[in-house]
Amino acid sequence: MADDLSGDDRRSDDRDGRDDNRPVADGSGDAVAAAFAHGPAFVPYLAVGDPDYESSLAYVEALAEGGADVIELGLPFSEPIAEGPTIQNAVARALASGMTPTRFFEFVEELDVDVPLVCMTYYNLIYQYGGGGGPRDFVEKAASVGISGFVVPDLPAEEAGPLREACDEFGLHLISIVAPTTDEDRLERLVEVSSGYLYVQARLGVTGASSSVSDHTGESLARLSDVDLPKAVGFGISSGEQAATIVEAGADGIIVGSALVDIVAEGHERGEPTEETAARLETKARELKRGTVDGYGRRTPTPEGTSD
Repeated sequence: MADDLSGDDRRSDDRDGRDDNRPVADGSGDAVAAAFAHGPAFVPYLAVGDPDYESSLAYVEALAEGGADVIELGLPFSEPIAEGPTIQNAVARALASGMTPTRFFEFVEELDVDVPLVCMTYYNLIYQYGGGGGPRDFVEKAASVGISGFVVPDLPAEEAGPLREACDEFGLHLISIVAPTTDEDRLERLVEVSSGYLYVQARLGVTGASSSVSDHTGESLARLSDVDLPKAVGFGISSGEQAATIVEAGADGIIVGSALVDIVAEGHERGEPTEETAARLETKARELKRGTVDGYGRRTPTPEGTSD
């Protein structure tokens, strides 16, 4: 990752929660690469359609206003095996509201945001789209509406060839998840099929907000130090201070899902107006974005003429 802005420069860019250097989403993988080019990226996640289509539009747009550099959009699947209860419940609400792959693509087209969008979903939906002839139809459609890449938690590296080929054809990224338990041989295979960034799982288990940073985080980043892709750490981040700690440890970005989905769930359960929930999401996004900036500023400066 290019570390070409000082901590002070990053703070000045973040005065209003937004970064003037953030890339404009253009439906290509280049936008994802640019998101990590000027310092650590804040990558939030929401399940699309939770709790309904119109509210979800407002919530995703609030994250962009709050300073998101990339946004992961969850396309709901009925068996989200990598997710904890918070996101499982969000997926259930989205499915109940009528979210489908077709509606998902309509949603992406309607979004008014200027940041790269990554689709996070499960391979069955990708493979079956367009009649079950493989992933190409899904990737082509995704590229046409402005998606820049994919995270597919249930796709083994050994079976990623067809999706990797389709992503290459349409200029999109395939982003792999690296767990603390991923062995060296499997890690090598994951890196071979990956582009854009690596989703570094900070701890074992499924997704869910946590009050502390996992001891595995530093170890996971250290073992990936020679990999020439940005490393974005996810699973369990819920505060700006946690974001700062992880970025200070060397992460190129943070991924936050459950802490944001919790805000959506609380608003839904209270019958809160969409505008109020959106405002709370934007406030939390600003906190998390500021944490990435502060963590970047805390890093020990590298000697002149070297890179970290």
